[in-house]
Amino acid sequence: MLSNELRQTLQKGLHDVKSDWTVPASIINDPEVHDVERERVFGHAWVFLAHESEIPERGDYVVRYISEDQFIVCRDEDGEIRGHLNACRHRGMQVCRAEMGNASHFRCPYHGWTYSNTGSLVGVPAGKDAYGNQLKKSDWNLRPMPNLATYKGLIFGSLDPNADSLEDYLGDMKFYLDIVLDRSEAGLQVVGAPQRWVVDANWKLGADNFVGDAYHTMMTHRSMVELGLAPPDPQFALYGEHVHTEHGHGLGIIGPPPGMPLPEFMGMPENIVEELGRRLTPEQVEIFRPNAFIHGTVFPNLSIGNFLMAKDHLSPPTPFLTLRLWHPLGPDKMEVMSFFLVEKEAPDWFKDESYKAYLRTFGISGAFEQDDAENWRSITRVLGGQFAKTGELNYQMGRGVLEPDPNWPGPGEAYPLDYAEANQRNFLEYWMQLMLADTPLHAGNSNGNGKVETSAPAAPKTPAKAEA
Repeated sequence: MLSNELRQTLQKGLHDVKSDWTVPASIINDPEVHDVERERVFGHAWVFLAHESEIPERGDYVVRYISEDQFIVCRDEDGEIRGHLNACRHRGMQVCRAEMGNASHFRCPYHGWTYSNTGSLVGVPAGKDAYGNQLKKSDWNLRPMPNLATYKGLIFGSLDPNADSLEDYLGDMKFYLDIVLDRSEAGLQVVGAPQRWVVDANWKLGADNFVGDAYHTMMTHRSMVELGLAPPDPQFALYGEHVHTEHGHGLGIIGPPPGMPLPEFMGMPENIVEELGRRLTPEQVEIFRPNAFIHGTVFPNLSIGNFLMAKDHLSPPTPFLTLRLWHPLGPDKMEVMSFFLVEKEAPDWFKDESYKAYLRTFGISGAFEQDDAENWRSITRVLGGQFAKTGELNYQMGRGVLEPDPNWPGPGEAYPLDYAEANQRNFLEYWMQLMLADTPLHAGNSNGNGKVETSAPAAPKTPAKAEA
């Protein structure tokens, strides 16, 4: 329930973010804000869960989260992707205690109720003696994810049974996602399990940073410039495009500083460059050709980083792709899940160099990652103070300076350099609209059965393990 005080704060914030370009500081670290956004943001948005390559075989599963709800995301015996609430229908015990694996069935360790990976209740101990064989098992299957859908290998879920389709939710952001996700016929693969760590910071800070904050690189990552791990111009992130679309999505696309030659298409392997030239539109190719960095956020908490960086100061730069999930654990704590992806058809040498560049810069102990996490921890700690919450945060970059770019070849609202904050304002405006909406902002349709909305290719017939 939204208190009158918070409603007034958000109503003023929604007005100010559009007129004065300021945001109330209290939205960063406040228990009531966290409680409301669990229901109104994470209860209605499409949230990234996994990549299809994490569950390639029948019976493969991972356990993933939407706020505090945890789901088994699996590929069933027919090759269908499904999502089930990880709670036994008898007493609510977790039926899957491992974070990933392969199983045809899940058995509750409390009383032994057993479910197939389609979610069907198939076994109840002492069914005759305890229930007189009167228990109707079909009424007590695992609860399915209300909506489940994929886009270019990304699996999303929504807790809203009436959510708009994932395609409609992503909208024009699909144009930019395709540049990253759809460069080859075989597609991308997640390498290894995602790295995971907990940061004492609010989840919105990670989303805000990736959606549009190129400005911080000049100061926060200055040491990376001095070490030779970033372009020698400290303002390297200035030279790009700042773009946002509907539903709070946004990204920055950064080219090389003037006079600094870089390879086209981030120096991707020749076989991938040939494929992307056939798969992407001329406008997408034009955007990607001179690019060195792509950073963006799919509202609410999925971020993308496609960066051209060196693994050390002696090596040439190599592109890598990472996905970030900012999973809220409270108003002042989040779990970061970091995925490394690479084209399946890329040569082995490239996969190896790309992975090393990722680990040493944006992995859990990466130099860039440490810089960012320390900032977010400090912000969250400071803005949790009683007096600090009464202030405002400045989102006025570009005011009176920047105008939309009429020559940008892609959709959305674009600005001709990446030192801007239009994307962040767009993100927070949509967040506040959801927070203030007493009823959902959309009224789409549900698939309602916990099966993926789009057709996934059937996996090879590999037997699943018996149970988990």
